[in-house]
Amino acid sequence: MNTTHVVVGASGGIGRAVCAELVRRGLPVRAVTRSGTPVTGAEAIAADATDPPAIRAACRDAAVVHHCMNPPFASWRSAFPAATRALLHAAGAAGARLVFADDTWMYGRVDAPMREDTPVAPVSGKGVLRAWLAEMVLAAHARGEVETVIGRAPELWGPGVESLLAGGIFASAAEGRTARWPGDPDLPMTAGYTPDVGAALVELGLAPASATGRVWHTPVPPPITGRDFVERVFATAGHPPRLGRITPAMVAGLRLVSPVAREGAELLYQFEQPFLVDDSAFRATFPTRATSWDEGIATTLAWYRADPVRTRRRLVPA
Repeated sequence: MNTTHVVVGASGGIGRAVCAELVRRGLPVRAVTRSGTPVTGAEAIAADATDPPAIRAACRDAAVVHHCMNPPFASWRSAFPAATRALLHAAGAAGARLVFADDTWMYGRVDAPMREDTPVAPVSGKGVLRAWLAEMVLAAHARGEVETVIGRAPELWGPGVESLLAGGIFASAAEGRTARWPGDPDLPMTAGYTPDVGAALVELGLAPASATGRVWHTPVPPPITGRDFVERVFATAGHPPRLGRITPAMVAGLRLVSPVAREGAELLYQFEQPFLVDDSAFRATFPTRATSWDEGIATTLAWYRADPVRTRRRLVPA
């Protein structure tokens, strides 16, 4: 019986985390990127996920296909649906399970902790697209074309990923400069630590068939406020906390010069409301638990400090 896990999008933060967890468990890994980027402990394959014949060849004989691809925002509307269709067909042809790495943007503005049965009510174009892709993945399972399961994580942070909770906070703390929070820093929030999300996606790939055909929220640590998070990062960095906010004027300016900021601005609503994810279903079913805030902060800060160029690069001005 083949036990190979194929990770598509292996060069991204979540893809790298999935590969690392699979290697840690001693499972055979095939890491697929457009350029065939080497991944420690894995067989590296070059393939374009939007090219059906190429991705079908890359997924040959797979037991599990991890869909961790996350195209640049500018090509989301074309590349993401095309890649998802191709991967569903490739996994189905191989008789493999497809594990889809998802996020919470389809829930929109909420006034309670997000659960797997929270109504889908996106308020951004990216949320609409995410909702469509998730429905595509679950519909393929319902039709019996391919076994699928979705791991859904909130805003990401941790080593190997750039996000609103990454460079703008950790790079600034490492140098003792002002960190810019993307919303109200006194609201409670949860976030997905990349190694935990990777481990959860591996769990879903190995789970009994009874766990498939549905969405699981990946594990998160207990809620804290943005202010508490930033203060912990600065304390670990050995600097007094310096906290500011990303103002509307900053957003307007950044949208003129930064494609990432321009595309990401529509997601800032998440930080103007309590941003809480309920992971109780996953915790009741699987052994993987969330890393503590303090442990994750120490590891992430070390990752930034290991690369001076990365530390100097920020998403927002200090």
